[in-house]
Amino acid sequence: MNRSPLERVERYVQQYEPSLVPLLFPEPMKTSEEAATALGVEIGQIAKSILFRVNEEYALFVAAGDVRIHAKQVKAAFNGVKAKMASPEEVETVTGFQVGAVCPFALQQEVPIFIDASLQRFSLVYTAAGIAESLLPVSFEQLLQMTNGHVIDAASAE
Repeated sequence: MNRSPLERVERYVQQYEPSLVPLLFPEPMKTSEEAATALGVEIGQIAKSILFRVNEEYALFVAAGDVRIHAKQVKAAFNGVKAKMASPEEVETVTGFQVGAVCPFALQQEVPIFIDASLQRFSLVYTAAGIAESLLPVSFEQLLQMTNGHVIDAASAE
């Protein structure tokens, strides 16, 4: 299985919505701000995917590019245990994607996925599509379906 990360994402998406095609750009986009500028959209429409871990357990959190994922919400997802952000090496091992290009689906390993409600305010959001030069436009509903994610309020301190 030596497919590129972008090809892996494309194949995965085809199972759900054949009309969805990743957008390719000439330059890598390393931040939500760079991606939003390239697309001409709000930073919030860029879905950031961050992997957290407790011991050998991992969970992926997906939130709007203009919000911070609150530590209390991450802790709650790990049954009250304080989690750490995964290292770049762990991110690549678990997701199959490099930091900055983590797609919230088509992962190498199955992990729980938590989708922040902050993304619901947009009709279209853009996830990384496996490489830093690519983004995938999806609706909130499509994101939930493709990730089998749990909706949480990760940006809230409550």
